[in-house]
Amino acid sequence: MINKQNLKIRIILIAVVVGLSVLYILPIGKAINLGLDLKGGMHVLLRADISAIPAAKVPDALSAAVEKIRNRIDAFGVKETSIQVQGNNSILVQVPGIVDRSMVNQLKQVGKLEFLIVESDPEKIAQAINGDVPDGFKLQQYNNSPILLNTSPSLVGSDLAESFIGFDSYQMSEVRLKLTSEGSKKFADVTENNVGKQLAIVLDNKVMSAPTIREPILSGQAQISGDFSMDEVRLLVSVLNSGALPIPLIVEEERSVGPLLGSDSIQRGINSIMLGAALVVIFVLVYYLFGGIITVTCLVLDLLFILAGLHLFKGTLTLPGIAGMILTLGMAVDANVLIFERIREELNLHKPLSIAVKNGFNRAKRTIFDANITTLIAALFLFIYGTGPIKGFATTLSLGIVASIFTSIFISRTIFAILINIGLKKFPMLSVISASKINFVRYRGICIIISLIVVTLGMISFFSQGEAIYGIDFKGGQVLEYKITPSPEIENLRATLADKGFDELTIQEFNDISGGVIIKSKKNVVTKIEEALKNSFEKIEELKITTVGPAVGKILRKKAYLAIIVSLLGILIYVGLRFKHFDFAFAAVIALFHDILITLGFLCVAGFEINLLTVTALLTIAGYSINDTIVIYDRIREISPQNQKKSLKEIINIAINNTLSRTIITSFTTFLVVISIFLLGGEALRGFSFALLVGIVAGTYSSIYIASPLVLFLRKSRV
Repeated sequence: MINKQNLKIRIILIAVVVGLSVLYILPIGKAINLGLDLKGGMHVLLRADISAIPAAKVPDALSAAVEKIRNRIDAFGVKETSIQVQGNNSILVQVPGIVDRSMVNQLKQVGKLEFLIVESDPEKIAQAINGDVPDGFKLQQYNNSPILLNTSPSLVGSDLAESFIGFDSYQMSEVRLKLTSEGSKKFADVTENNVGKQLAIVLDNKVMSAPTIREPILSGQAQISGDFSMDEVRLLVSVLNSGALPIPLIVEEERSVGPLLGSDSIQRGINSIMLGAALVVIFVLVYYLFGGIITVTCLVLDLLFILAGLHLFKGTLTLPGIAGMILTLGMAVDANVLIFERIREELNLHKPLSIAVKNGFNRAKRTIFDANITTLIAALFLFIYGTGPIKGFATTLSLGIVASIFTSIFISRTIFAILINIGLKKFPMLSVISASKINFVRYRGICIIISLIVVTLGMISFFSQGEAIYGIDFKGGQVLEYKITPSPEIENLRATLADKGFDELTIQEFNDISGGVIIKSKKNVVTKIEEALKNSFEKIEELKITTVGPAVGKILRKKAYLAIIVSLLGILIYVGLRFKHFDFAFAAVIALFHDILITLGFLCVAGFEINLLTVTALLTIAGYSINDTIVIYDRIREISPQNQKKSLKEIINIAINNTLSRTIITSFTTFLVVISIFLLGGEALRGFSFALLVGIVAGTYSSIYIASPLVLFLRKSRV
């Protein structure tokens, strides 16, 4: 057992980790960063048309476009906006807490850059401030003060060739301008006739700077100097280049979620967590009795560590992320089940509790690591190839796996050590599932035939539906979700929109919210649809708008396929290296393909679309299924040296029977939490949770009847 010195160190370490986790969560005003699908907001992917811009100027042009977008969003008073350049020609804009159709339209417009002379006559300025703006002038604000501008521009953006950062003789940063030949002539006239006056630089009707003209500039090159910080210089260069290098922006992808749907998603997420947690807690307390208390303690700490991890790594909690959090509850029980079942085996050999606990943890440890690392591989590729909400799922799933390894192996072990030191002698557990001696391998032939039939029927359904099986994530299009008051009959809504010329729409009810409707279109019709609905119904509330361009859809589909293939390859390599036999690895990956294809077939037959969330479910199934398989493989590896006179067929049967109770219990607890997502998670997670339900059953079945017997087949084929 653990000696007293090591036990003290363990207790101190656990206290520190728990304390730090609580500190990360508790500070007042420090909340978890919620994704747009939970708090509402807009996600817009813009593609910049850089075809007319020299390659050397593309980075400056994109930087300028980002600044232009930021200025336009700032006009809406939005805080915490995220604007990022992605790839060579794309800009991702995420705006939390606001859904405004006019904002998207403004983001697409090319920036308007003007150079306007600032009027210095005090009488005209006073007259304008009093509300009587002289003809030919306009009153604006600059540095919180009124400024009177001549409305006739002296120069425009096209007169500027480029701007860049320079340094004067004192190494102070300044902005340098280079004008076109036509712009040079205009600039010479302006500066010659307005020495001593200010020349305002105005972008999209906002004064960005107002430097003073010190002398006539005839060379076509100029400097804007002053007591500038480097950030201020960069900002001004971006502003100037946004007019000098105007880039048309095209909306490739738009996802907006209204606050009503966001708050509903949060409530549904909380409800599903509570139901899933309650079901798991009740089961482990009843089945493992005292061990159930230890498991529940570990689950509570798992949730604490996940939340602390989201704070620490500045992660974003999304709706799929909540699903990942719920899922880890079921999967976290698996590690404790492995340990408890190992302890049960040791106790059945009439060993003292201290020895049984020590051996149980030592023998379960390797299996727990192997099983969870393969799930982490799937989560890694979900994070690499997924978009925002999917990354959120991968993040919470990964944090949950790491947390469950720590709590089950380290914290649970420490709790046992403390209890044994204070006199614990017995560890009672229920034993509903007794030791079995089923000849599973005997049925491998018929099971493989059944699987082939089910997979074939599923693939026929998949391919027969063609492009119709894909959601807009993978083929492009638009999905509009509204709440209409009073709640309309769907047939009446179809007739209303058909009368207004919309004849290629798919319309269905959105059952999560009363009066909710979903409208799908291959084209961008949101503006016209909203106008038609407002003219026909009393009240319209926007719940969610999703627009995906066909080019982005193809990219997302390619990434989805790539994520599945690469994750399976990663699992193949890991299992092959870990078990030192690639026939184990090949059998495991074939079983994973089996589970994915069966789940895909059931999704098609049930009428669910294939989208980013269902692909996420498929990769999660791969991680879950290999978890089951590795538990059996690990037992084969363990018992083989003691059963050298037995055939591989007999060893496989023994391994499956020895781990059967763990397999059933783990599948059952995971099923409990997934069914809670299916029942309470809402329409957005319906396909995702359905896929997981099918995948759990398929994964449990394939681990027993496909993966392990396939090892036997591959071994024979090599002889």
